[in-house]
Amino acid sequence: MPAHEVLTMGRIGVDLYPEQVGVSLRDVRAFAKFLGGSPSNVAVAAARYGRRSAIITHTGDDPFGAYIHDALRGFGVDDRYVTPVPYLPTPITFCEIFPPDDFPLYFYRYPKAPDLEITEDDLDLDAIRSADIFWITGTGLSEEPSRTSTLAALRARGRSGITVFDLDYRPMFWSSREEARSWYQQALPYVSVAVGNLDECDTAVGVREPRKAAAALHDAGVDLAVIKQGPAGVLASRAGSASAGSARDAEEVQVPPVFVEVVNGLGAGDAFGGALCHGLLSGWDLTTMMRFSNAAGAIVASRLACADAMPTEAEVRELLDKEATGA
Repeated sequence: MPAHEVLTMGRIGVDLYPEQVGVSLRDVRAFAKFLGGSPSNVAVAAARYGRRSAIITHTGDDPFGAYIHDALRGFGVDDRYVTPVPYLPTPITFCEIFPPDDFPLYFYRYPKAPDLEITEDDLDLDAIRSADIFWITGTGLSEEPSRTSTLAALRARGRSGITVFDLDYRPMFWSSREEARSWYQQALPYVSVAVGNLDECDTAVGVREPRKAAAALHDAGVDLAVIKQGPAGVLASRAGSASAGSARDAEEVQVPPVFVEVVNGLGAGDAFGGALCHGLLSGWDLTTMMRFSNAAGAIVASRLACADAMPTEAEVRELLDKEATGA
């Protein structure tokens, strides 16, 4: 079979989102069920653009785990590397929805999430090496054996193709920012693209100012640093290269956000990630790639769900056309 264009690894679960907006979980009476987990959503978003995508992860051996397989297949995501852990339940995540910018998350990953039980024996190293894009997250480094397996996957890949590190710092999964930074630093030398907001950059390299953070990521070995700045938009910085036969000047672009009426901001970053993968595989220039990714994220922010809300390329281009014409 052809190699995967996008192969992600890590967090997966079921999102239960309230069908009432602006209401505390204490008073919510009805929920909708969706596939969840950042790398899972990225794989779905990439599949929306026709990319061959797959995910390496574990679920519980329960009805929610079976639902995850159904959902992945329905989205066109290869689920061959998704296997059950019989002694752990599939994780559940609840959120509250208070637009435009307050979306508290409540993770039920007890006693431990199956996706943190990924071992080196679970890894298809040939698939990891051959994937056009391999995508990992910071959460995958937070506990063993997932931490060792993630680093083993990075070492096996050896900077071939495009390796993306979603910095994805979730404080509730770590004892401290300093502990997270120590493991992030071990992953960065194997990474060609790093994506994160200012707080996540602080975790990775100890710097919050966007350009300094990009420079620190380049110093750590990252070729393309994508730094999300909220209302200030996105900074994308590509390091220069002086290698023989492939000299390239450094490049930086800053792209403003696409403004929409926000319904649920959760999942917008994953939509951005899937669109980023599509742009990288398509060989787009930085400005085109960032504008497209911003628009994809905006579309999901205007919808309730995450995975189910991932847009098609036609939908993203329609929004970009409307923005360009002021319609």
